[in-house]
Amino acid sequence: MAIRLIRIKNVMAFGAKKIGDKELPFELAFCPGINVIIGENGTGKTSLLKMIYVATQWSTKQDHPEKDIDLRNYFSTTLESGDSLSNYNTQNERSNFEIFDGNNSVTISFSCGQIASALRSYHFKMESVFIPATEMLSHSKGFLALNQKFNMPFDATQVDIIANASLPEAREIPSYMHEIMKKISKAINGEVIQENDVFYVVKEDGRKVNFSLEAEGLRKLGLLWKLIRNGLLEPGTVLLWDEPEANLNPELFPLVAEILLELQKNGIQIFVATHSYNFAKYLEIRRTETEQVQFHNLYHSEQPGVIEASSAYRMEDLHFNHIMMADNKLLDEIYDL
Repeated sequence: MAIRLIRIKNVMAFGAKKIGDKELPFELAFCPGINVIIGENGTGKTSLLKMIYVATQWSTKQDHPEKDIDLRNYFSTTLESGDSLSNYNTQNERSNFEIFDGNNSVTISFSCGQIASALRSYHFKMESVFIPATEMLSHSKGFLALNQKFNMPFDATQVDIIANASLPEAREIPSYMHEIMKKISKAINGEVIQENDVFYVVKEDGRKVNFSLEAEGLRKLGLLWKLIRNGLLEPGTVLLWDEPEANLNPELFPLVAEILLELQKNGIQIFVATHSYNFAKYLEIRRTETEQVQFHNLYHSEQPGVIEASSAYRMEDLHFNHIMMADNKLLDEIYDL
């Protein structure tokens, strides 16, 4: 099972496109492998990932077919009661987003506000893990307890990643996961443990280093190691990773690409949002089959408040590919010098 399509109407950046008297929602089809989301700032890359996360999390946690959801928990904890997640072009219409696996769906719908109702097909159930761009494990001490008692300025993706990393380690993990963990351990020179709400990297020489003292790029790899060790990335799981390249030494891009391709090969569907041409290109050149990795470029339409997308299996075939334009502009300037 994999997510095949998302449909969005009048949510945040994703306004409905008007053609004559018709309003067409934003639609984007995905591959069952690795989906790489690129685009300028403000085109909704992170929002797209969060919509998928909201729908998948709701699909696995709710016992009833209908349930209200406070979207502030996922998109912004600082929204006031009068603020709306609806697109600014919306005029008294309901906003919604839906994800489909081919046969079943989850629909999240709301009207000019933040409290949404949800409806799913009976058979839709999909586990997911979201890795936010903000590194969170270095803030773990007492975090979950404080978050339950106070209104902390963190969204659900940031809270959930600490909760997931804090789960007990799985009794057994597959052999291919052991190989992935070995590669990560080599990069971070150790393994990740948690003691009294604090994460540490136990180095190969026995030193125990507080997670907050590690380089942030290595913390990202350490987090991935812990998620695997806790058994959260199983076949059929969806992994959503926002800006995996942020604060990561470019020398590690090939390693992360290799790990993601190995996870995909073993039944995990992956969505990554990135601003890095080099990171995205590594996924393209390291894949063994074209269909393993699909690229999706989000860009502003000529109509205000509307986002459009182009998809391709090669970076060069995308329309309005701004990260490639920026890379080419740099090469032109170097050539001119």
